[in-house]
Amino acid sequence: MERNTMMDSPGASRTWEDDNNMASQASMGRLFRELATDLSELTRKEIQLAQTETMEKVSHASKAVISMAAGGFVAYAGLLVLMAAAVMGLATFVPYWLAAVIVGGLALIIGLIMVQSGRSALQQTSITPEKTVDSLKENAAWVKEQIQ
Repeated sequence: MERNTMMDSPGASRTWEDDNNMASQASMGRLFRELATDLSELTRKEIQLAQTETMEKVSHASKAVISMAAGGFVAYAGLLVLMAAAVMGLATFVPYWLAAVIVGGLALIIGLIMVQSGRSALQQTSITPEKTVDSLKENAAWVKEQIQ
């Protein structure tokens, strides 16, 4: 079998296989650079996704905390009205206190419902950016595939 050779300079020769090997190595280098660039861009986008997802979850948690605080204030108002009703009931022994008890009791019940609702919403809230974690796992699998 005859080998094709080229003369680069006097006394030096290269085969076509050598040229193909060098081109293949150049292609591999270019592929690794592209992989590094893509991986860098992917990492930046994952960080942006994590920030967005975390902010959404923090917003949801803050709404639940506000609901709990509002419920606590309403319950406190109900307690004050109940205390005023008890004072009125003991001081006068007239039916006016019954109206105060009913209003105070309703305010207290509404406040407790609001506190429980906010607490339940807060317990169900997870701050972990789950979509980002799943995406990072997929990206790691993709990088492994690209390297192999």
